[in-house]
Amino acid sequence: MASVSLASRESRARFPASFARRLALPALFAAVLAVPAAPAAEPVFDVHVHLREGARSLADYEADARAAGIELGGVGAMWFGGPNQALAGDTGAVRAGNDGIIALAATRPGVVAAATVHPHDGQAALDELARVASAGVKLLKLHAHTQRFDVDDPRVEALVRRAGELGVVVLMDNAGILPGDHEKLFNLVVRVPGTKFILAHMGGMNFRFWNILMFARTADGFAMDNLYFDISGPVLLADSPLEAELVWTLRNVGIDHVLLGSDYPQLGLAAAVDALGRLDLTGEEKAKIRWHNAARLFGLEAP
Repeated sequence: MASVSLASRESRARFPASFARRLALPALFAAVLAVPAAPAAEPVFDVHVHLREGARSLADYEADARAAGIELGGVGAMWFGGPNQALAGDTGAVRAGNDGIIALAATRPGVVAAATVHPHDGQAALDELARVASAGVKLLKLHAHTQRFDVDDPRVEALVRRAGELGVVVLMDNAGILPGDHEKLFNLVVRVPGTKFILAHMGGMNFRFWNILMFARTADGFAMDNLYFDISGPVLLADSPLEAELVWTLRNVGIDHVLLGSDYPQLGLAAAVDALGRLDLTGEEKAKIRWHNAARLFGLEAP
């Protein structure tokens, strides 16, 4: 090998520099062509976005995503939360809020409108649910804490059962704020297998509870394939002492049933995407959480 190297150096010394460059070009081109192209960044679906000021909030949200280099595939957009209430008896305000988010979604193909009703409004809530479903709404958001209802109330079960019959996915808060939050939601999901549920925040800092699914699914009739989670909040535990437990829980509940959420504007999408990227998950698992699971659930196409 030493003699070959020496001979090569002597040959290069006798060749003009331009000739040497011409000899090197084909090899350079071959080397470039042999390097696989970097895969295009996959879109992100954020299932938990509060647009408190309608189109203005959406514009701010999209600007934040662009600044962070995030390609948005879509958002689950809701109008209530924060200063916007949806309390029992406010049927006119609820209808107006739902109409606003439906109209906004009509201007953006990637926006999945999340309507709301109040379970205590009984038949009026059921009628409003049917109305928004006929307008194309695929997502119903309910928040027991801010709307002040008990998940065990029979009117809640009647409402979410009807949502399933109409093909509407139910997104319910599961931040663990209320006593018995996880247990009541678990039982509701079991009682209404025909409805698809997304539990927001996956239990918050009490996410460990949902490892119960690993055991529940060993029993007959407890597949609970209708249960999904958004990980707004807990995803930020990346690089914390709890990360390993969070990853273990995500795999126990089923990666195919986990969605990315930001809870904007309280928490930002860029922080959620960055934290997901740092979790000790495979690239395939992250891609499912970032986009593919939501695309399958809501029948979306990549932008």
